[in-house]
Amino acid sequence: MPFHNPLEGAGELCRMDAAALAKAYRTRSLSPVEVAKAAMDRAEEINTDLNAFTHIDRDGALAAAAASERRWKDGASLSEVDGVPTTLKDIVWVEGWSVRYGSTTTPAQPYAEDAPSVARLRKAGAVFIAQTTTPEFGWKAITDSALFGVTRNPWNKAKTPGGSSGGAAVAAAVGAGVFHLGTDGGGSIRIPASFTGIVGHKPTFGRVPAHPLSAFGTVAHIGPMARSAADAAAMLKTMSGRDLRDWSQGAGKLAPLDHEAPINLSGKRIGYWSKPASGALDPEVAGVVDAAVARLSATGAIVEPVDLPADNLLDLFHHHWFTGAAARLSSIPNADRSAIDPGFLEVARAGAAYSSTDLVLAQLRRGEYGAAMDLLLAEYDFLVSPGTALPAFDAGLEVPAESAFGRWTEWAGFAFPINLSQQPACVVPCGLTAAGLPIGFQIIGARGDDARVLSAAASLEVIFSR
Repeated sequence: MPFHNPLEGAGELCRMDAAALAKAYRTRSLSPVEVAKAAMDRAEEINTDLNAFTHIDRDGALAAAAASERRWKDGASLSEVDGVPTTLKDIVWVEGWSVRYGSTTTPAQPYAEDAPSVARLRKAGAVFIAQTTTPEFGWKAITDSALFGVTRNPWNKAKTPGGSSGGAAVAAAVGAGVFHLGTDGGGSIRIPASFTGIVGHKPTFGRVPAHPLSAFGTVAHIGPMARSAADAAAMLKTMSGRDLRDWSQGAGKLAPLDHEAPINLSGKRIGYWSKPASGALDPEVAGVVDAAVARLSATGAIVEPVDLPADNLLDLFHHHWFTGAAARLSSIPNADRSAIDPGFLEVARAGAAYSSTDLVLAQLRRGEYGAAMDLLLAEYDFLVSPGTALPAFDAGLEVPAESAFGRWTEWAGFAFPINLSQQPACVVPCGLTAAGLPIGFQIIGARGDDARVLSAAASLEVIFSR
């Protein structure tokens, strides 16, 4: 199947970024209503083929857009993102929407309150146009479920967009909205960003509040997905802050999100991490990313090879992820479990087999690894790596056909280590395979340093576009 750019066929209103929309709203050359209509039309246009949306809220979005239009007309906009069309993953609470977590075991009934991230976006005037697909409980790095079916990659419908925020990635890639809320417990923002050629940012843990807490615990992050680093930064700034319902945030005292973008990378000391924590790096991906690193070095950045400061991170991640799956499964009645994704059941049962001592020891190992990563990021301004070790593979499969992998975690070795250590990490596109599939480039910073990571990502967008 031939590839194509997902923005082909998208109108001009579907290509504009948040800053351009705010300028147009302020001068009244555009209305949030017409922009919301264009975004939802685009969502409906692509959904039959790509299956990225569980629900398109045309009535609710048009009412919110009309209210935004009145505010801009009166000079009383709520923020610079007032009226920006936004999608929300089917894993965060949204007042008035049914949130199913991609599962047939969850009730189809509207929620009574917003998650903190959603509430902050709503308070800023973002217009919620649609809900995006996820695998059941967001457990794997592709996007399909018994409830909503298989989500497909807009560059090639035969391929997966990755996951678990696959629907959000597709929405961003095709121009169906500007802001897209994703979650990332083991790469679920960055993997689909890499597979679909968009920007995905996993924030420092605690930057964006969570309620209710994920069953997957403190490896699970909430973050922005967009077509540019600038839009991801604007969305992150809107969602961030302290919420007393999220005790795991700690005191919530993180560096402010006020760096300008892009920044000059000349003279910055950058570690190049090129060996995934599990699996092997695809030679074609390696070639494209090596070329991107060479372009980065040509700007004056000081790039040096680095390895992660720990071994057997796959086993460490499994202790955290699999026990999280077991905790999630424990809340589901036995009578409903026959309808659950068999892969999720296998992972949950493996998690239930760990002892309490195993889990405590894993937490101690994680603490040692996290401290070592903090020390490494004190030595380097940034780390960079491939976004994924391989390009998108066939849709509907957890692992590539004829591979030796048993679980998705085995090919996600550039993703889950940064969930364990909780640093901010952003993926930007850096090239295409010979078959026309996107390849992502990941940049990682010290905890709390989201603004500099996003500023550096904006610099990389410029470098890679030359």
